[in-house]
Amino acid sequence: MKIVGIRGAITLDENTEKAIEEATVELFNTLMEQNDIAPEDVAYVNFSATKDITKAHPAKFIRTKLGITSIPMMCSQEMDVEGALGMCLRILIVINTINDEFAPKHFYLKGAKILRPDINN
Repeated sequence: MKIVGIRGAITLDENTEKAIEEATVELFNTLMEQNDIAPEDVAYVNFSATKDITKAHPAKFIRTKLGITSIPMMCSQEMDVEGALGMCLRILIVINTINDEFAPKHFYLKGAKILRPDINN
């Protein structure tokens, strides 16, 4: 069994519950679909958000909008680094796989593309 981390990030246009919901679902679904992952393959998910995202916890929307309740999820605040990208939601999905050749596809969406210019998606 191999443990693999899949990373991604997305920016929001505004600090509203709806914007957090839409960004969370878009980012999570993109990573799951593009990596061909089923919920039962996920060990856990960590979300982090910049300090300007305060209206909701991202994990809430995986449970309520996608109906996935079996995955342990944590939400935390990203380090407040001077000059860092704001309004940014990050995710780490950790999976278990028996495929030793599995190569994760990481996705940085919207304004978060500047965080990883080496990843072309």
